Amino acid sequence: MAMQKRTFKIIVIGVSAGGTDALCEILTTLPASFPLPIVIVQHLHPEQNGYMLEHLKQIWQINVEEAIDKSAIKKGNIYFAPPNYHLLIEDENTFALSVDEKVCYARPSVDVLFKSAADVYGESILAIILTGANSDGTEGIKYIKKKGGMAIAQDPKDAYSSLMPQSAIDTGKIDKVLTLSKISNILHRIAKSKNYTKREDT
Repeated sequence: MAMQKRTFKIIVIGVSAGGTDALCEILTTLPASFPLPIVIVQHLHPEQNGYMLEHLKQIWQINVEEAIDKSAIKKGNIYFAPPNYHLLIEDENTFALSVDEKVCYARPSVDVLFKSAADVYGESILAIILTGANSDGTEGIKYIKKKGGMAIAQDPKDAYSSLMPQSAIDTGKIDKVLTLSKISNILHRIAKSKNYTKREDT
């Protein structure tokens, strides 16, 4: 189904090696009025000290937060999974954190976020797989497509590390393979879409 005919309720992003630069390219220029929540799993060192998050708060127009267990998901916010915790979305549109075993050698895991989000949002979810050096997110993409959601992968030739997007592409479930600049264009179209004229909490 064409992008312009879809109305999304959430965007989920999975990213690993080279991720901060990729995220900055697609998110820095989005307006503070962006109408959807964006939830990100980025593979980080377990003892990552929060400097990256504080830096992004300074350069992004959208509010940036670290997801907190049992907190409500609000439109127009960007949420990051905290280091060393899986991030899940619960039926009541709140976050849950877990210290369950690593998935694809990662905690937080893209697969864990994607699968839980798909259970809640179904066809109203847009998933984006960016640069990364393992296959995390591949099973999550399959599940999102099973639930009717839409999936975009960064063009592997455009990625700092091609393994993660290529693994997702190899499933045959990706709707669009795009460069970062074209992914950014899609997000800006969502920001301007008449489908999202009134921003309320999810």
